[in-house]
Amino acid sequence: MNTQSSAIPESHLGSQATAPAAISTWLRFFWSIKRELWEYRSIYIAPLAVAGVTLFAFLIASIGRAMSTSDLVRRGEILEEPYSFAALVIMATTFFVAIFYCLDTLHGERRDRSILFWKSLPVSDLTTVLSKAAIPIIVLPLLTFAIIMVTQFIMLLFSGAVMLVSGLDASTFWKQSWSFPVSVMMLYHLIAVHGLWYAPFYGWMLLVSAWARRAAFLWAFLPPIAIGVLEKIAFNTSYFGSMMGYRMSGGEAGGDFMANNSVHPLMHFSLLRFLVVPSLWLGLVFTALCLIAAVRLRRYRNPM
Repeated sequence: MNTQSSAIPESHLGSQATAPAAISTWLRFFWSIKRELWEYRSIYIAPLAVAGVTLFAFLIASIGRAMSTSDLVRRGEILEEPYSFAALVIMATTFFVAIFYCLDTLHGERRDRSILFWKSLPVSDLTTVLSKAAIPIIVLPLLTFAIIMVTQFIMLLFSGAVMLVSGLDASTFWKQSWSFPVSVMMLYHLIAVHGLWYAPFYGWMLLVSAWARRAAFLWAFLPPIAIGVLEKIAFNTSYFGSMMGYRMSGGEAGGDFMANNSVHPLMHFSLLRFLVVPSLWLGLVFTALCLIAAVRLRRYRNPM
């Protein structure tokens, strides 16, 4: 009796010792984001590839133009031109990457039936959908900023080398081309516009990705086009089209950024003015509703 009674506590203690440790929700969310970066490598490969092509083109153009131009001032102006273009190209690339990622991420896991494996893990549908939404809203703007800064810094170093070879003073050019306020304005634009302001687009596309059985791209773009055409034919108005155009233009933050290409970058910088715009919060509410619907669809939608 004594042996039997002592064996029970030992087995009980052994089961307690081998019990898995609880994983916090934030840690699961963090690993879910890492899973997205691991599974969708185009998130960072595409903008890096575009940055590499931009640097190669800048290398060829800066040498040819700087050496063939006799006016020293004009040489400096030529070397400054590609900086804004490189930033715009990389931002456009990451925006399209975000669009295609949102349309494929929930649709793709049902198409290849990998959703059965991911659902077997101790990660809720809410955590999964939020981690997918965090990629275009949070991760891609920060990644874009880092790639743009590194790309422009390399371009700056090479421009300085070309100017030194051409007999120009590169120190003044470096001071004028690289400034902290410009970097702050770039980060503000990426987070405010490409992250928060474009969030309704990402939410809608994640919802379509969770719902559509096929042709997710068409289901994402045909309904807005149909609404605009129907409004124009039936009422001869274009309020929906104007609203979409205002959203695509970036609103207040987008206007500030475009204006700051020719003036001091902090002249129109106003985070408070952006945060009090009603369209921002209406868009975020719409995004939240789309994500809630996507969570429910992922919970009950069967693999294709």
